[in-house]
Amino acid sequence: MPTNSIKIFAGNSHIEFARLVAKKLGLELAKCVVLKYSNQETSVTIGESVRDEDVFIIQSGCNEINDNLMELLIMINACKTASARRITAVIPCFPYARADKKDKSRAPITAKLVANMLTVAGANHVITMDLHASQIQGFFNIPVDNLYAEPCTLKYIRDTIEDYQNCIIVSPDAGGAKRATAIADKLDVDFALIHKERKRANEVSRMVLVGDVKGRICVLVDDMADTCGTLGLAAKTLLENGATSVYAIVTHGVLSGKAITVINDSVLTKVVVTNTIPHEEKKLLCPKIDTIDVAATFAEAIRRTHNGESVSWLFERAPE
Repeated sequence: MPTNSIKIFAGNSHIEFARLVAKKLGLELAKCVVLKYSNQETSVTIGESVRDEDVFIIQSGCNEINDNLMELLIMINACKTASARRITAVIPCFPYARADKKDKSRAPITAKLVANMLTVAGANHVITMDLHASQIQGFFNIPVDNLYAEPCTLKYIRDTIEDYQNCIIVSPDAGGAKRATAIADKLDVDFALIHKERKRANEVSRMVLVGDVKGRICVLVDDMADTCGTLGLAAKTLLENGATSVYAIVTHGVLSGKAITVINDSVLTKVVVTNTIPHEEKKLLCPKIDTIDVAATFAEAIRRTHNGESVSWLFERAPE
């Protein structure tokens, strides 16, 4: 057993989530003041000793992404210079995860830059969830635990969707086919795929369905919902092909731009997102949004990391 204790710090990006994680572990959040000066510089004051402690800093990549990332880097560095034994960055939604490859001339690979910055700041370990591309783990020279929302998603489908044995799992693009087939296999149901042709980023022009959805409940699964244009169009395509109803289950509900209007106007029955990104205000504007709580998964990952136990147990199971 480790001789030191867990200290959980929270940045300003998603303090409610950090409280939920700390509560599951029976702990209070460690004292820390993070604020902005009038010239927009970030100030961090660690309010208690972290010498030789196991520090976990929870900060999600959402809202003011650049400010939140800078906050995280400064907090990591403050704990490093205060002699923490190990510093783990707990990043439920990894920032810049979509900038993971050089898809056109002179395009930056920003996810790699973020990995370098976290390492240089002093992080010894990273815990995140459903990376947009799993090769991002290879951008780091430190251990990265990429947790999966899949066990919680399966639990939600079994508990909430009536007659889920008659549903069909649909991937809204070819890139998410692996994720969708994994869920379909575990539920022992069929799988379909939508091929989308984009004119430019965030705009989908045409959708082609591969598979038979007639008379079935469709469950769209994806890792991220940003402007929700893809989900709205996919749901319309599925209904036109004879689906009875369409649910969307997404890990990271970014829900930016016109997302709320798109969901409200769409034929989607429900859009289910995890709480890796705060969306309470958006929930008030959109009754179709439902939440899966993944705080228990992160709390268990933190406990196992601290005790030196295997984290892969979480890949198949959703802790209570």
